[in-house]
Formats: sequence, C-alpha cells, structure tokens
Amino acid sequence: MTNLSDVVQDERTARMVLSLIVEPDDAVTGRLLGELGALELLRLAERDGVVPGLSNVDAQVWRSQFERSDARTLEQNVVEAERAGIGALIPGDKEWPSALDDLGDRRPYVLWTRGTTSFLAPPLSDFVTITGARASTSYGDHVAGQLASDLANAERLVVAGGAYGIEGAAHRAALASGGDTIAVMANGVDRTYPMGHRELLERVADLGLLVSEVPPGAVPTRHRFIARARLMAGLSATTVVVEAGVRSGSMTVARRAHELGRTVGAVPGPVTSAASVGANRLIHDRIASLVSDSSDSSDLAGLAEPGRTPQVKLGREHDRPTASATRTL
Repeated sequence: MTNLSDVVQDERTARMVLSLIVEPDDAVTGRLLGELGALELLRLAERDGVVPGLSNVDAQVWRSQFERSDARTLEQNVVEAERAGIGALIPGDKEWPSALDDLGDRRPYVLWTRGTTSFLAPPLSDFVTITGARASTSYGDHVAGQLASDLANAERLVVAGGAYGIEGAAHRAALASGGDTIAVMANGVDRTYPMGHRELLERVADLGLLVSEVPPGAVPTRHRFIARARLMAGLSATTVVVEAGVRSGSMTVARRAHELGRTVGAVPGPVTSAASVGANRLIHDRIASLVSDSSDSSDLAGLAEPGRTPQVKLGREHDRPTASATRTL
C-alpha cells in the first residue's frame, strides 16, 4: 500500500489529509502537529519507534488511526474537494483566524470553507457568537433576531452553528439586515445539516461563510458537535446564549468561551421555562453577564472590553421576563 508520505508533498495537503484521518480536537495529534508539522507527523505515523511524549502502548494506539487509511483514496478526496470549490485554510494563511491559536494543542488542523473566507480576517472584537436552544420559544427567536440584526447594523460578524431555533434565527436576521454571518458546522461544508435549513445554509454559503474542521462528506456526530463548541467560542470575543436547556450544547460553547477568557452574555428567561434554565444558570454562576435588551448595539460591543461586565440590554420592554422571574435568578 502506498504510504502517505509518498503522495503528500506539502504542509497544506498534509493537514487536509490529516483531517480526513483523525477526529478533531485530538490533543495528542495537536501537540505533535505543533512540534513537528504535518509532513513529519505523517512520516512518524508510518514508522515504528518512539512517539514523543507517548508510551509504547499509547503510540501504538495513536498510530492505529493511520493504518486504516489508503493514501491514494485520500489524495483523490483532496483533489475532489478542490474541484468542488471548497477551500482550505491552515495556520499562517492570510485569512486564518489567529484567535483560534488560543486553543493551543486543540487548534484545528485545517479549516474547510465555502463562501467568503475574508470574513475570517477581521480582528477578534468584530465577532460575536450567538447560540441557544434548538427548541426555542417565540421570545428566544425574537431576541436572537433582534440581537443579530443590531450586530449586523453595527458591522459585526454574527457567528452561529446553523442549527434550528436560536442559531437559525440569528443567521436569518443577519442576512435580512444585509450583514455578514458565519456558520460553523459539525459536518462537511458540502452537506447541509440540518436538512430543514438547507435553503438557509445555502444562502449563508452564497452571502457569508460555511466553515468546518471536518472534511467534505463528513457527517455530524456527537463528538464533532462537542468539538465544534471550542471553535464557536474561540472565533469570537463575545458569546451570547439566548435560551438553553441545562444540558444544551450551547452551554458547552459558553463554558469554552469562559475558559478562553472571552466574554459571555446570557439572556434571562422565566424560571418556569425549561428553555431558559441554562441561560439563567450561567448568570447565576457569574459565568455570563446579564443581557436584557438589544436597543443599543454599542453596549453589546462593550462586552468585549477587558474588565467591563455591563448589563447589556436586549429586546423591547414587553419581551423581557417579568420582574418577579428576574429577581429569582
């Protein structure tokens, strides 16, 4: 069988091939990638002997991922992606989002893209991630849309995950306002998931950007959704959670943002609403600043300023939770 090192001759292609083999957010692979580079990593995977930092048993387990790979097939997959107009960014590229370098060993090997990659070039402070419940309420959809519209009008980039509910509302509002939006996918950028958002995600690809660390053709899995959370958190200076259940994936995004030292905001909701339990908990635990009205988008930008934790206002007076509900937080 042809070795990977026989068909991969440059760092970019090596990283693209690596993403076809190894699941994202693998700290061992990330560490070796940072120390050795992708070309040398592939050579190391094909050889016997010591893998820096790993025991013999762990090295064997790590190498086993590469044993199932056919070099020629992987090379063809890369060629097909390029023919389909799918881009690939690696660290060092002009449009690589340097904010993701904060992830260290958990930085993505490569970013696959469909759309306007220049959207990744602005400074970190220009990005705001909006995430929340898939089973959102009309209150949550309204607030997410209002927030995304205000951000778009303030020429900030709205980052979300393309999901039903809050994220879909954010993408739609950003597009309707003529703003820029990025969908971070847990599957290949050539696939539209969820299928019910096919039209929406195609519009994002046409007018904004679809981005993923998993290769074209990849399907979403639980691990890939969890791994994606760190990208959604890392791309933006501010993450705002608009409704979330206590076990929502949006809570993972918020916690990853907090761990990275990013600013987190959350929209409070009625204590009787299951959709607001997570957001209320983030405020209660002081992970998130309270976000209650979006009438002034310049206040939202203040969330990203070091040392400032304002109560940014989101929505109209009659869209807020009742005073009695808010007092119980």
